[in-house]
This record gives sequence, structure tokens and C-alpha cells, in this order.
Amino acid sequence: MRERVPEGLLARFRSGTVIPAVPLALDVTRHLDPVRQRALLRYYIDAGAGGLAVGVHTTQFAIRDPAVGLFEPVLALASAVIDEWCEHRGVQVMKIAGVCGRLDQALREAQVALEAGYHAVLVSLGAYGVAEPLANLVAHCRAVAGVLPVIGFYLQPAVGGRVLPYSFWRSFVEIEGVIGIKIAPFSRYQTLDVIRAVCDAGRGGHLALYTGNDDHIVSDLLTRFVVETVSGPASVHIVGGLLGQWAVWTRAAVALLAEVRGVTANDDSVLSDLLAGGARLTDANGAIFDAAHGFAGCIPGIHEVLRAQGLLQGTWCLDPHETLSPGQTEEIRRVHAAYPELNDDRFVADHLAEWLA
Repeated sequence: MRERVPEGLLARFRSGTVIPAVPLALDVTRHLDPVRQRALLRYYIDAGAGGLAVGVHTTQFAIRDPAVGLFEPVLALASAVIDEWCEHRGVQVMKIAGVCGRLDQALREAQVALEAGYHAVLVSLGAYGVAEPLANLVAHCRAVAGVLPVIGFYLQPAVGGRVLPYSFWRSFVEIEGVIGIKIAPFSRYQTLDVIRAVCDAGRGGHLALYTGNDDHIVSDLLTRFVVETVSGPASVHIVGGLLGQWAVWTRAAVALLAEVRGVTANDDSVLSDLLAGGARLTDANGAIFDAAHGFAGCIPGIHEVLRAQGLLQGTWCLDPHETLSPGQTEEIRRVHAAYPELNDDRFVADHLAEWLA
């Protein structure tokens, strides 16, 4: 039986919020660092995030490796810490678990998430090759939605996703139990495939659309997408972000989303400033995500920002070969110095001791 998302959390999710994709905190031996993992989660909650996504790409897919054995422990730890800190602060945060693999694995992972107290799952279809019929992918998502509410995930092929055409999304949005979609193909054309499918199905008022296009965050959030359908023009907005980029400098991301939502059509000067700021954020993301090397240093880049703030001890990943690319550290330092308005260093410094306690 699929659990329902509490009404207050669902309303916040639908209206739009900041949802960081949570990194995995490791120590120098590449084992889970529970103190730093707890500190990260407390940081995101205090920064104003409305949701947290655990077990996703930024958490490292390798946590599912039986030799690593971290999928269940990380989900359980994160859920308990979120509940404890939310109760302490008197807030609520939506807990989202990443679900991967073919159907048997995905159902097992969804069940783990259900038992650990998560509210929804973000479903990756990267395990299916391009030859897999799209109908099988839709059936996969429908089966998972029987366990927990589903957020669709258009993951860019460069980091393990596959191309999902309009026809897939047109069927996907009709699944009972789907509550939203993270659009992250890093492509304008493929982003519009999802938008068109939602509008053509008349689902714009029911499904929350979130950008995962870390290279296009502000423009995604500012755009009113208008689609001509058989019933006439339909418009939708991307209401928030579920992003690896928002796993760093999260307090500033919360402020950015609030500013975007405050813009009206007549705020020409504010709109211009936001678009200019969006270009700066894209430059910063290029350094952190290592766009110059095909995103090879994406996760270590996130770790480097958090390490510099004291939230992580180092940039270690489960795969010892997954490291910062040549010149990436210098690029991160460049954008940090060039765009001080994007970081939340002072906020972190003021609270770090409390989060680590």
C-alpha cells in the first residue's frame, strides 16, 4: 500500500522549495563518517531546505555495492537525523530516497525507504539500456509507485542516465502516485519534452516540476513555459530545484529561490539582475561540477566546497579513482572569489560547531 505524503509537506513540495541532493560523508579510510553526515543534514535543514534527497547520484550510486553495504545504513541514519533535528527546530522536511536498478532492485530499495520513513522516491531508470521498450520503463515506475509516491527523474546521459523521449513522459505523467518530476537532462530540447508531456496531459496543476539542470537553474525557475495543446494554451512553471549544486551554498540557494518567486512581469531591473546572477551561478557550477572534463570531478567538486567550509574532512569518494580533476581546485577557488554573493560561508561558520556536536 502506497503511503501518502503529509498534506503540509506535499503543499510545500508543490509550491516549490530547495531540495539538496545529499552527499556522502566519508573519512580518510573511505568509511561512513556519521558525525559529518549528521552535520550536513543539520546544515541543510537550518539553511531552509524544504526537502532532502538521499541515496541519489550525489550520495554515490556505489553505496548499493554489496561490498560497500551502505544503502540501508545511510538511508536509516539520514532519516533519523532529519526527524530528530526537525523536531528540535520545529520544522518539517520532505524525505526523498533515490531508487535505482531494474524492477526487483527498485522495489527492494523502495521498501527500504518506506520502512525508514521516507515520504517519496526519486526513480532512476539508468539501469535500462536504450533497447529496453519504453512501455517497460513506464511499468517499472508504476510498480514502484505502488510502494511510495514517485518523483520522475530525467538524468543526463553523461552521468548514467538515458534519453527519455516525449512519448515516455506522456505515459509517465498518467501514473497514479506520481507527484513530480526532476528534469535534469542538461538539454533545452529534452527539458521541453517533459514540459510538453505535462501540459498535453493537463497535469500541470498536479505535478510539481523541479529543475535538476544545474547549468540552467535561474532561467528554468524564471521561465513561464507555454505549450499549445489540443485544449488550448497551457502554462507551467518549474517551481524549485532538486540539485547537486544546492548541496553547497544552500542558504544562498534558499534566498535565490525566494527572490525568483518574488519577481513579477514588471520587475524588469530585478529580472535582469537575476538573469545576470544566473550566468554567474552557471560559471560556478561549471567549476564545481567539472564541466571541462565531462563532469568527471562532479562529486569531488561538491565535496571540496563543503571541505573548505569545514562540513567535510576531505573530498574522498567510495571509488578511489574518483578525484578532483587537474585544475579543478583552482577553478573552484576562482568562482568562490569572483562571486562571493553565491556562498554562505559566514552562515556555516556561525553554526558549524553546533552541527558537529
